Amino acid sequence: MGNSNRNQVLIVEDDDHIRRFVAINLDRSGFKVIEAARGSEAIESLASNRPDVVVLDLMLPDMDGFEICKKLRDIDPDIVIIILTARGQHLDKIRGLELGADDYIVKPFNPLELVARIRTVLRRTHHATEQQRKVLHSGAITIDIDSNQIFKHEQLLELTPKEFLMAKVFVENANKALSRNELLNLIWGEDFVGDPKTVDVHVRKLREKLEDNCSRPQLITTVWGLGYRWGGEG
Repeated sequence: MGNSNRNQVLIVEDDDHIRRFVAINLDRSGFKVIEAARGSEAIESLASNRPDVVVLDLMLPDMDGFEICKKLRDIDPDIVIIILTARGQHLDKIRGLELGADDYIVKPFNPLELVARIRTVLRRTHHATEQQRKVLHSGAITIDIDSNQIFKHEQLLELTPKEFLMAKVFVENANKALSRNELLNLIWGEDFVGDPKTVDVHVRKLREKLEDNCSRPQLITTVWGLGYRWGGEG
């Protein structure tokens, strides 16, 4: 219960009984819970606490729930918003989703379903965020795919386009033994007709730029009789 890595959920609900019921079930399911009874409190709480998820009732005393949904999404484009309301009309659901809600649950509801919906949306959004970043990490090496840059201990390295692609292929296949033919196909393309030894030449040059000691490589190790592997013992 004291794990600081728990996902934080903001419950925005003016009915004290329902709010506490939701809070207790979320807390038991491993979430850290923040509560707000009014829309204005929700907006203030978002600014100070930065929750991962907002469970939002549409019928609040001070602000329209749809307006709050839009404001929350404007403040934090990445936050997960799940509308939990007695308003079950299709038009309300469509409007909520169009304004940025990730899911819509109609009261009365099963608290286990709410927990399952939250976890499902978090998995989906976390995966999408990782994909959008397009950054690979392996020990001291960081590869920024969007900018075609590689860093070692946050220092930019000067690599040729082929060296960059080779490093990217290695990191994406960490701990997997890659044959010379596999590397040729992945980096130079299946229609490459040049000398296969070009793989060895590029590996040697890449080691010179990435390794601390080229005579005892730790990042790109040789798999004798096959090819190379990123990581592990050579």
